[in-house]
Amino acid sequence: MSNTTPLTASLTDTLTALRSAFDVSADLVIREVRVAGYDAALVSIEGMIDRHMMANAVVLPLLRLREGYPSAAALMQEIRENVLGFVDLLEADTLEQLIELIISGFAAVLIDGVPTALLGGLQAFMIRSISEPSTEVSVRGSREGFTEAIRVNISMVRRRLKTPQLTFEMLSVGTQSRTAVCLCYLRDRVSRRLLRDIRRRIQRCPLEMVLDSGYLQPFLEGKSHSVFTGVDTTERPDTLCGKMAEGRIGVLVDGTPFALVVPYLFSEHFQTMDDYTQHPLYASFIRIIKYVSFVISLLLPGLYVAVGTHHIDILPSVFLLSFINSDRSTPFSLTVEALLIHFVFEIMREAGLRFPKSVGHAVSIVGALVIGESAVRAGLVSAPMVIIVALTSISAFVLPGLYGSIATLRFAFIILGGSFGIYGLVLGTLLLLCSVCSVNVHSIPITAPLAPFSLKAMRDVLIRSDWRTLSRRRFLVQNVVGSRIAEGEEEQPRE
Repeated sequence: MSNTTPLTASLTDTLTALRSAFDVSADLVIREVRVAGYDAALVSIEGMIDRHMMANAVVLPLLRLREGYPSAAALMQEIRENVLGFVDLLEADTLEQLIELIISGFAAVLIDGVPTALLGGLQAFMIRSISEPSTEVSVRGSREGFTEAIRVNISMVRRRLKTPQLTFEMLSVGTQSRTAVCLCYLRDRVSRRLLRDIRRRIQRCPLEMVLDSGYLQPFLEGKSHSVFTGVDTTERPDTLCGKMAEGRIGVLVDGTPFALVVPYLFSEHFQTMDDYTQHPLYASFIRIIKYVSFVISLLLPGLYVAVGTHHIDILPSVFLLSFINSDRSTPFSLTVEALLIHFVFEIMREAGLRFPKSVGHAVSIVGALVIGESAVRAGLVSAPMVIIVALTSISAFVLPGLYGSIATLRFAFIILGGSFGIYGLVLGTLLLLCSVCSVNVHSIPITAPLAPFSLKAMRDVLIRSDWRTLSRRRFLVQNVVGSRIAEGEEEQPRE
C-alpha cells in the first residue's frame, strides 16, 4: 500500500480498501446506511470509541436528515457544518490518514460520491486512573503520577505550567505500531538546536514497534559505551515541569507512564523533588548521604575483597583476628565468595520483584533469613561478607535510578579488587571516571557542572541553597560550562 493512496469518490472502493487493509480483523466495524437518499457508511474500531456517544451524536442525527440535497458534496457540507458538533472534527483525503485516525479512536463518516472522509473524536478506551508514582515516592510533594494515556499526561503538565510558551509537539513513531509521541518544551528556554536534533532522531527511528519509552531511549542517547546514560525517566509531572524550566525536553510516549528527560545530568540522580520542598540544610544533608551511599554501594565489596586478599596487613589487630577466623571457616576465596553471594542476592531481588506483590515480600524475607543464615551456619559464607552485602544493597536502594549501573559495576570492582588489590580498584575508578566524563548527550557533558567545574552552579549540586539564592540566576542546561549546544545560536550568559 502506497504512503499516499487518495480516497476515491466510490464508497464501495473505499470500503473494499479498508477491509483489505484490516483483513479479517474482528474489531473493524462498518455500518452501511442511507443518509438523505445517499449511500453512506460509518467506520470505527470496536473498543476504541464510546458506543452511546456514537449512537446519539452521529447515527441518530444522520438518519434524521431528509432528502433534497442536490449532491453528495452538499450533504457532506451540511453534515460538517450543522450535524456533527465535535470539537476535534477532522477530514481525511488519503487511505493512510483514514486508517490512522480510525485506529486512534475516531469515527469516520463516508458518503458515496465524496472523495473525503469526515471524522470525529469519540475516544473512550479504558485507562488507568491517576495514582501515586511507584518509583518516585514523595514525602511532601505532589502525589500524582503519569498514566498510560498520553492525553491525560499532557493535561497534567499543562495544569502546572499555565503559560503559552509551553508547547506540545505530536509525532508518530513505529511503522507498525504508529505510537503517539509528544515532545514537551518551553519555547523561550529550550535550545533550538537541541530541539531539532531530538525531533530528527525520533522521526528517523527505524523501529516497527514502539511499545515503551525505553525503545526510543537508545536513539536519543547517541553512541556511548558508558554504563551511565544522559537520558533518564521520570514518573512525576512536577519533576518534568522542573526539568523543562531548565531548558530540557520531555518525551511522552503513549502507553507508558514514564516520560523521558533529555538531556539528564549525572548529578541529577542525587536530586529529588523533595529536596526543594524541605529545609535547605536537611536537603543538603540528604544529598551528602546519597553521594556516600553511591560510593559504598559501588566500591565497598571490592575494597573488602582487595584488603582481605592482598592487603590484610593494613587491618587493625582487633579486626584481623576476627577476619582470619571467619575466612578459615569458608571453603571459597573472598573473590568467589563475594561474587557468589552478590549473584544470589540479585536472584532473590529479581524473584521478589517479578512475583505477585502478595508473595513477593515473602520471597525476599525468606531469602534473606533462611538462605543467609543457613549459609553462614553451614560455613559457605562468612558473617562479615553477609554484613557487607546487606550494607551495599541498602546503599544501592537509596539511588533507584542508578541501581542497574551500580549492580553491573559492582561485579567488575570485585574482580579487580580480588585480582590486583587496591591498585586494581584505583585503576577501575579512574577508567570509570574517564568513561563518564567522555559522555556527551547532544553536545552537553553529563558530568557538568562538576566536570567541567562551575562554582556558581554548585549551589544546587552537592548542597541545595535556599530559593532566594536559586532564584537570582536562571539555570539553563544548554548554557553549562563545556556545552557546545549553543554554538550557532544567540549567545547567552553561561552558568
